[in-house]
Amino acid sequence: MSTLTLLASGDEFTAPGLELFDSPPIIPGVDWFTKPVLLALLSTLIVVAFCWSAFANPKIVPRGVQNVAEMGYMFVRDQVARPFLGKDADRWMGLLLSIFFMVWIWNLMGVVPVLQFPVASHIAFPIVLALSIYFLKIYLGVKHQGAVGYFKNMMFPPGLPKPIYVLLAPIELLSNMVIAPFTHAVRLFANMFAGHIILAFFSLVGFWFLFEKLTPLGAPLGVVGVIMTIAMTGFEMFIQFLQAFLFAMLAAMYIGNSLHAEH
Repeated sequence: MSTLTLLASGDEFTAPGLELFDSPPIIPGVDWFTKPVLLALLSTLIVVAFCWSAFANPKIVPRGVQNVAEMGYMFVRDQVARPFLGKDADRWMGLLLSIFFMVWIWNLMGVVPVLQFPVASHIAFPIVLALSIYFLKIYLGVKHQGAVGYFKNMMFPPGLPKPIYVLLAPIELLSNMVIAPFTHAVRLFANMFAGHIILAFFSLVGFWFLFEKLTPLGAPLGVVGVIMTIAMTGFEMFIQFLQAFLFAMLAAMYIGNSLHAEH
């Protein structure tokens, strides 16, 4: 556990560490049912309820939830799907919109009072989602390009001198088959993991020096902690949205590369 010692009436201030991510079972004896699992299930229900209320009985002139959902739909369509999928964008909008909203809600759980835990800060959830896209990518590539054609187009991009392929082919294979799914998952996980620790640190600084160990010397540190908590919460919410966008965008890019070799 990481520690940070500050002078506060001679006591030790211990910064939050990996213990933030210890999740005991909610139900005794049911080891898998922890807080991250509960929040992941809750996120799924929120996304399903949101999309159902918006699109189950759509109106010609959208209002309320439908209006918000259509704004999200157009954002994903124009910024995520169409740039990478072109004419196939509409076909994949259900998947991409679900991924975007799901990951975004996962992340927002980290700033919701009481809940305050980003689901994606547990590596298992980004890994499962990234692997799902990974296997879909391979399946689509083999289906649309053939097994030989898919791996040939992946490892031997046209238009390069043949001696270059000796070096490029293994790099492309490693990049597409190992590094791409790894970074797809870890990028989301690392941002949510680090953001959660940073928010917990500044929150604890504010609480400790303003309430636990209030002294003339510690009070300014407590105020700084509160201000930084508010500022970093705003910044973290931007990162949460950005990571959901990037995850969905990479999913669209991988699907597009499998559907169309020229991409």
